[in-house]
Amino acid sequence: MPDPILKPPAVASGARIALVAPASNARPDHVRDGMEALRRLGYDPVPAKFALGKYAPYFSATPEHRLADLHQAFSDSEAAAIMCIRGGYGSNYLVEGLDLDLVRAHPKPFFAYSDMTALQTWLLDQAGLVSFHGPMVASDFAVENGVHLDSFCAALTGGLVEAGAAQGMRVLRPGRARGIVYGGCLSILTAALGTRFAPHTEGKLLFLEDVGAKPYQVDRMLRHMLLAGKFEGARGFIFGEMMNCGSRGADPDLLQQVILRVLHGFNVPIAIGLRSGHVSRGNVTLPLGIEAALNLENDQPLLRYLEPAVAAPAHAS
Repeated sequence: MPDPILKPPAVASGARIALVAPASNARPDHVRDGMEALRRLGYDPVPAKFALGKYAPYFSATPEHRLADLHQAFSDSEAAAIMCIRGGYGSNYLVEGLDLDLVRAHPKPFFAYSDMTALQTWLLDQAGLVSFHGPMVASDFAVENGVHLDSFCAALTGGLVEAGAAQGMRVLRPGRARGIVYGGCLSILTAALGTRFAPHTEGKLLFLEDVGAKPYQVDRMLRHMLLAGKFEGARGFIFGEMMNCGSRGADPDLLQQVILRVLHGFNVPIAIGLRSGHVSRGNVTLPLGIEAALNLENDQPLLRYLEPAVAAPAHAS
């Protein structure tokens, strides 16, 4: 990971947020509702040129147009932040063409999760840009109680993000850890292995989440990461809500058993249930690329960031 880490400027109330769709298309009514929710918070959401399109078979636009939208969002002096409309599939078409120099010259908070893990980890690893694993327009802002506003606002304005039991986190293995938070969607991280875009997960405080993966599939992905050496020096593990990651008729704790078995050789704290990414409600914004402390030694588990995700406090508009 580049040193120093590149923190984008804080975002003031009333700022413009550029909306992009680097992967799949979204339902127009969901986009509309999500934009209205952002406006109620005082922001000015503006879709990129091709963000609301539809391109066969499941993309929002051609790879060239999706990449052009992303580059324009970073270079646009009127936009203070960038937010993805939804995930889906398609970000891996964009990583080769990302203009890292442009991103370094115009750092901005980039909110996304799911398929965009491919973009976020590459931007963090190569450009040093702090990533914001958090809510998206059509997936979260369009849903009632879809966003954890405290972490969202803190991440944007220079506050210190915290998440704990109230955000779903519970202890699988007790302990304390401190390190750089890194991660995202497990299946996307795993899919990048063997390429030059493989994530730099080694030595990190790892956040891993997914949706709709059966316990044996999570087992396989974790083993893949382990055998690839990607868990070397891990400071701790925090798993997401892991929605729909059970097996019908199986022990309801099977997923937890799988995680503890695969990671039995790591003498580090392990938590599960933190609602960030694919979640049932209240999507928590987790900055990736900066330091946090994880305390799993009591019945009130807590992930507490030790530094802001942005470069300076925001000023009122």
